[in-house]
Order: sequence, then C-alpha cells, then structure tokens
Amino acid sequence: MGLVTGLLTLPLAPVRGVAWVVDKVRLAAEQELNDPAVLQEELASLERAREEGRIGEEEFAQQEDALLARLMTARQQGFPSGG
Repeated sequence: MGLVTGLLTLPLAPVRGVAWVVDKVRLAAEQELNDPAVLQEELASLERAREEGRIGEEEFAQQEDALLARLMTARQQGFPSGG
C-alpha cells in the first residue's frame, strides 16, 4: 500500500478493524458449533432428556438427526474427533 493510498484510506481503519474482529468471532463461533466434542455432549444431554421424560421420542429423533448431521459434517470438514 502506498503512502497516498494509506493516508486516503486511514479513516476506514476502524471499519477494517471491526470487520476483522467480527470475522474472528464468527470463526470461533463456527468452530465451537462444529466441535465434535461439543456435539457429542449435546447428544448425551439429549439422551438424558429423553430418559428423564423431558422430551418425547419424536422430538428426540428430530434433534438427534440434526446433531448427527452436524457431527458428520464437522468430521468431513476435518475437525478432529472429540475425545
């Protein structure tokens, strides 16, 4: 970046900084949402809820399918299998 370009775009620096922070937060949120260990814990919590009668079989099956799909996607995208 040249001196003139740097000076002319200086007022945009805070906007670029905020965009960078937003991008980092988005990436961290995606990683947490797709972490196999987190997804497996959610599956275990779902199973406990079913066993305790807090959710029915149909709701359990729907949520389980969604969690398993997310887990498969996470593993296909290269997330390590939680352990």
